[in-house]
Amino acid sequence: MYETMVQNTKTLPVLERRVGVVAEGLGKRFGEHWAVRNLDLEVSAGSVLGLLGHNGAGKTTAIRMLTTLSVPTEGRAAVAGFDIASQSAEVRASIGVAAQAATVDDLLTARANLVMVGRLYGLRKGDAAARAEHLLDLVDLADAPGLTKTFSGGMRRRLDLAASIVGAPSVLFLDEPTTGLDPLSRMQLWQVVRNLADEGTTIVLTTQYLEEADQLADEIVVLDHGSVVAQGTPAQLKARIGSELVAVTVASEADLQRIDGAVRRLASAPVTLTPEVLQAAIPVSSDVRLMDVVRALDADGVEVLEIERRGASLDDVFLSVTGSRPTPTATDGDDDRDQEEAVA
Repeated sequence: MYETMVQNTKTLPVLERRVGVVAEGLGKRFGEHWAVRNLDLEVSAGSVLGLLGHNGAGKTTAIRMLTTLSVPTEGRAAVAGFDIASQSAEVRASIGVAAQAATVDDLLTARANLVMVGRLYGLRKGDAAARAEHLLDLVDLADAPGLTKTFSGGMRRRLDLAASIVGAPSVLFLDEPTTGLDPLSRMQLWQVVRNLADEGTTIVLTTQYLEEADQLADEIVVLDHGSVVAQGTPAQLKARIGSELVAVTVASEADLQRIDGAVRRLASAPVTLTPEVLQAAIPVSSDVRLMDVVRALDADGVEVLEIERRGASLDDVFLSVTGSRPTPTATDGDDDRDQEEAVA
């Protein structure tokens, strides 16, 4: 049994169809540790929310609460118009979930996997077969031969995604769907996600691949130690640190520490330092010339090894709000799940 129950049991009002997911002050505590705290979300129907953060930042815990697998300690939320606490059965009937690890049956073909899932959803045999054919075409597996155990990682992930939408969910949760995939497989999965969003499916996507969030997400929420540290569209988040950056690589830690003082009058936002690689990102406005930065660094005796001017990226945003770049691994999110299992 969970040691705590939801503190506010009042259900959310019935939501308009244009809102797929809404959360107010959602939080989950394990003992004295808050895995997620004060999470507010509003995801429009047919849009994609990118939920970003380091391993252990609270992404998987947030997904587990929204999919009714974990009882919140505080706050409230509704998915597809249903309250996750008082209408959990209705929530589960309205969603699809593709977890970090593929859950398809290795001893079945792709088609048999999807027919089986369709039958579990209560579809008649003919309807389940027709749905399977449609989804195999959608994920480009219609001609995939043999048993699933012979599939590549990318094929398995696409099949797992197809299995998660057999029931035509109005809201789809994707937890690190492309971790470990090669670039081609990742781009193929991106196209499937775009197609689903275009057809009206609301998608909540957790990822540590910032390019993925930039490509897919209409809005982004960045979590750090369980709390929201940045939220907005990709363009809005990039704009908050300046439209352009001067990236500098220097010779020593001492040089790195002198950069902020040397360029302070030129920077349009705080300079971000990455000591591990002796690099600095200097946000600048369009009227600041690269030569101005070079002269300022030289005047302060900073030994520059490389320097370039470029547009701001989500990597720069993530670094500025969390202090380090994400490092995707095959076990992202396990920290949150392990904490829950320890106290369940």
